[in-house]
Amino acid sequence: MTRDKSVSRRTAMKLTGAAAATALVAGCSDDDDGNGNGNGNGDDNGDEAEALEPGTEIELDGQTAGWEGIAPDAIAGETNPTLVLEEGESYELGWSEGDGQDHNIEIRNDDGDVVDDLETDEVSDPDDDQWLEFEASTEMVEYVCDPHEGSMAGDIDVQ
Repeated sequence: MTRDKSVSRRTAMKLTGAAAATALVAGCSDDDDGNGNGNGNGDDNGDEAEALEPGTEIELDGQTAGWEGIAPDAIAGETNPTLVLEEGESYELGWSEGDGQDHNIEIRNDDGDVVDDLETDEVSDPDDDQWLEFEASTEMVEYVCDPHEGSMAGDIDVQ
């Protein structure tokens, strides 16, 4: 994904969030937990999700069509899941399965630059070395496969 498309995607997401907030203020919520789905932990409708537990190993499947969540259960089966993390806490992010194409994983900031050298080599077989250990910081906004950034990119929300 080019930088302009990445900015446009984040802008669209912010606008979607603003529209949801307006609907909530207007009294369109169907429950008291603030997210409209009745369970208080967010869902696939753009609602706020709970942060992943510190120390969580976030496992992905590298598919050219998009990163597929494997673990934890909160992201399992989702394509390019948003990772909600706690600032200052440690996490591991990586991929253990793939489609045989060359992939890598990078954590980027708003400018599209890799944060603190958090990137892996491009490989077709993930083996054991496609993992990043890091402390979550607010400058982290997305995780990306550089060769397939148009389809393999997910947001990081550090709270």
